[in-house]
Amino acid sequence: MKVLVIAPHMDDETLGMGATIAKHVNAGHEVYVCFVAHRVYNRTYDEKENQREKQHALDAKKILGYKETEFFGLNDERLDAAIQDILIPLEGYVEKIAPDVVYSNFYGDNHQDHRAVFQAVRVAIRSSAKVTPRRWLLYETPSSTDQSPPTMESAFMPNHYVDVAGYIDKKIKAYNCYETEKRNYPHLRSGEALRVLAQKRGVEIGFKYAEAFMIMRDKWI
Repeated sequence: MKVLVIAPHMDDETLGMGATIAKHVNAGHEVYVCFVAHRVYNRTYDEKENQREKQHALDAKKILGYKETEFFGLNDERLDAAIQDILIPLEGYVEKIAPDVVYSNFYGDNHQDHRAVFQAVRVAIRSSAKVTPRRWLLYETPSSTDQSPPTMESAFMPNHYVDVAGYIDKKIKAYNCYETEKRNYPHLRSGEALRVLAQKRGVEIGFKYAEAFMIMRDKWI
């Protein structure tokens, strides 16, 4: 089975579903991750800093064990300016891989880049597209999904849970590779907070640790 994880930024893949990625890998699935945007720091692009961030992503990849990383390198904090700029490389990558399953970020995330990526994904993998994955799920991104305003359109309502009791430590180890992005507890992007969230999602469904998703499409027979 081929699995594609679409991440707006470097670190979103691990924050949102690092343990599930590791579980897919352990099951023998081919997992691909594409990062849509580069990084800006204090509203400024710095090539040296971006190369360091890419290395952090590749270090996390080694821990999670997935097959391939793709960097689109689009403009951080400006993805909402032109959805087509995301759609063109995304459609090409989806056609190249032909994934069975696609994971992408939640549509109601607080970050404008995340919302723009969702809009591009919904077009790229529409049912009439050249390649239509059988399953499409949305993951939550700590410090974005949970920071959205308390409105119905911003409510993350999971209807699918993955038991990640054997993979939560690997997720936290992978996230620690993102030295410029990780924070100290009780920040949502700390290792301790990631464990607490996994415990919360686990309690909701009866697992010790879980990652939660919203199923947008399921065509399994």
